[in-house]
Amino acid sequence: MKSLSHCKLSNTLVALLLTLFCLSSVAYAQQAPAEFKAIDLRPFQDATHHWYDITDNDKVVSPVPDQPKYKPTQITGIADNILLYQKNNGGWPKNYDITAILTEDQKTKLIAAKNDLHTTFDNGTSYTHVEYLAAVYTTTKFAKYKDACLKGIDFMLSAQYKNGGWPQYYPLQKDYSRCITFNDDAFIGIMEVFKNILDDQPEYAFVDAATKQKIKTSFTKGIDCILKTQIKDDNKLTSWCQQYDEISLQPAWARKFEPPSICNAEGAGIVLFLMKMNNPDKNIINAIEAAVTWFEESAIKGIRVKTIPAEKTVYKFRTSSTDRIVVNDSLAAPIWTRYYEIGSHKPLFCNRDSKVVYSLAEVERERRDGYGWYTYKPQEVLNQYKAWHQKWSL
Repeated sequence: MKSLSHCKLSNTLVALLLTLFCLSSVAYAQQAPAEFKAIDLRPFQDATHHWYDITDNDKVVSPVPDQPKYKPTQITGIADNILLYQKNNGGWPKNYDITAILTEDQKTKLIAAKNDLHTTFDNGTSYTHVEYLAAVYTTTKFAKYKDACLKGIDFMLSAQYKNGGWPQYYPLQKDYSRCITFNDDAFIGIMEVFKNILDDQPEYAFVDAATKQKIKTSFTKGIDCILKTQIKDDNKLTSWCQQYDEISLQPAWARKFEPPSICNAEGAGIVLFLMKMNNPDKNIINAIEAAVTWFEESAIKGIRVKTIPAEKTVYKFRTSSTDRIVVNDSLAAPIWTRYYEIGSHKPLFCNRDSKVVYSLAEVERERRDGYGWYTYKPQEVLNQYKAWHQKWSL
């Protein structure tokens, strides 16, 4: 028969082992959140690229060497990061990897910077975070994700101008970012979220009636702003500019190499969005029809853009090991330049000194290789146009 002291020792040992097991389980749970069906992370690719690859002195935290990442199925770990990055006004800063497994030091710095309101819609920011949180809440029903999502929606509503447009940053900055911004789908990204809410998409079932009414009002103003900013040139509607003066609604400069012009990449994104509208009124129909005509007339045939090796060069914002040239190719698909000059409709390019030029070869290499001067996006519109026209044309 075992002695009493031996039994007590055994019980103590079991208790200790159980404690260690529980502690290790908690630590493991913190490192490896439960796994669910993955949520699309592609909307965050541009921001992730900028965090790792682009010099940015505004970063609160920078990546550590070999920064580990959550798997796409570890959605609560990713969503908890989104909560850490969210500022006290409900918006988000740009250019972070939301899948990074953050160090304790990184987390502490993010928490300390909650009142630094450098919040934006640039590079797929804020509206994408709202989308992700909505999907995570729908899957998990954890209230913290719903609350953060609603706070993000309120941020988007607060940032809208009375004329229906959205700036690139809110609170407003003292530079071009005050302009109404279609660049990189900032405006349209917000409108897509609002449309999904108004269309009663299941991941937004938690949005209350009062908030939906605010969204409906905001959405209507957004459509009105889109229609008012379509560029009329030679008395014909064409496409849109990247950015507009927030008061006059006239095409405006964005960055120093982004001139006021007819912009086909952004314009195509706007048209693709308008094509999703059910029972579009005549103003929306006319806007789409005119843009399609413009895309057909501005298509460039017989060329393609070729990326070639080049001497590695370190610039202020990036390092380049390639160059781009335009080559003749009779079999090439139609292509469009990003910019066309208002008035002449000539393909337009620009250097960082704001000097406008009319061929890619005239752009300095850093920008020639580091910016999307050509686009195939209007072809997406043309591919969908026939079916849309048969359904909705007047």
